[in-house]
Amino acid sequence: MAPQAPARDARLTPGTARMWENWSGNLRFSPERVERPESESAIRDIVRRAAGAKKTLRPAGTGHSSSLLLATRDILISLDALRGIESYDPAKREATLLAGTTLGEAGNLLLGIGLAMHNLGDVDVQSVAGALATGTHGSGKHLPALSAMIAGGRMITASGEKVEFSLEKDPDLTRAAQVSLGALGICTALTLRLLPAYRLHRREWCTTADRCFAHIDDLAERHRNFDFYWYPRSDRVKLRTMDPPGDAPESIPYARLVEDRTGWSSEVIAKVRTLRFDEMEYAVPAEVGPECFEAVRRRIRERHRKHVAWRVLYRTVAPDDAYLSIAHGRATATISLHQNATLPFWGFFNDIEPIFQEYGGRPHWAKKHTMAADDLMPLYPRWDRFIAARRRMDPDGLFLNPYLERLLGEEKA
Repeated sequence: MAPQAPARDARLTPGTARMWENWSGNLRFSPERVERPESESAIRDIVRRAAGAKKTLRPAGTGHSSSLLLATRDILISLDALRGIESYDPAKREATLLAGTTLGEAGNLLLGIGLAMHNLGDVDVQSVAGALATGTHGSGKHLPALSAMIAGGRMITASGEKVEFSLEKDPDLTRAAQVSLGALGICTALTLRLLPAYRLHRREWCTTADRCFAHIDDLAERHRNFDFYWYPRSDRVKLRTMDPPGDAPESIPYARLVEDRTGWSSEVIAKVRTLRFDEMEYAVPAEVGPECFEAVRRRIRERHRKHVAWRVLYRTVAPDDAYLSIAHGRATATISLHQNATLPFWGFFNDIEPIFQEYGGRPHWAKKHTMAADDLMPLYPRWDRFIAARRRMDPDGLFLNPYLERLLGEEKA
């Protein structure tokens, strides 16, 4: 698969105060400085200088997120120069990746040593550290979010100290670091638990929304990876299924096959996306996923069909125990709204968001939403443990921008 073009904002010249723009173009800000360190020692120097000057320091990946997690008028630190596999252990099926490696690069590098991630999201242009820190996930009833791969790693704390963490030595910090929002420190490397390299048979099918939902439990159970797109204008659905070659039904009687290919997992799970869009995604308990989707479908058809032609994505995610994972402690269904990046989106998103919240939805950290700490805290059973870990690693709030203060209910010292 040809790599998708990197975010336009990922190549800022170090030290300059230029306008930083994310992938969709909806997020723009001008940091005082953009740093692009090439080593952990350089990161430690940057952190210490920022702390001494009482500046805010935010880490940046490739800019695919559309939330305000990165926004700062002070210092933005890009980890783009820290890329590649640092080490690996074939017997343990683990590899340590440098934080700036993109998911697409990681897939190719891991394939070269006979390993693979258990899943990928819809695209693979994000940095490993950025994707995992914001809870990026793919789809599959028995497949957890990507952050569940994290067995340990390294970060530079607000004091400039290099800290190594692992599930064995410090499970509390590691569970917090699995979905960290960049609020604990500057992640420099992550050790991932992996699978032997594997191939998948990817197929896409066209059907109606009603037929899809009549069989949705069977589809989710029978296929390793399953999700679907619903198209508001036509009320049609595109099913996507991925399975080990030879381990799937030959046909879906109520759907028409439109794509059929087989390849290594890193080649077929993600796709190239050239059209730019803004997105809102919520994660609801799996048992109410179909009901929530039907409520969203009705609202869009009643109020938004004339001006929203973009598809709505439905995925499934297995539970995990990362403190801020959208699938923490519960089997999950996610529903994603999209709107063309050149068109207004907040009126549409704001009208649908209360439906997600009515069904106990948790917002995707890297996408649009309006929730704050008081709303979020009741949704996460280990919220207090994450906050304790954040205060332990960054007591003065070096890594807190105004958005994170509102999101976490924390303030800079």
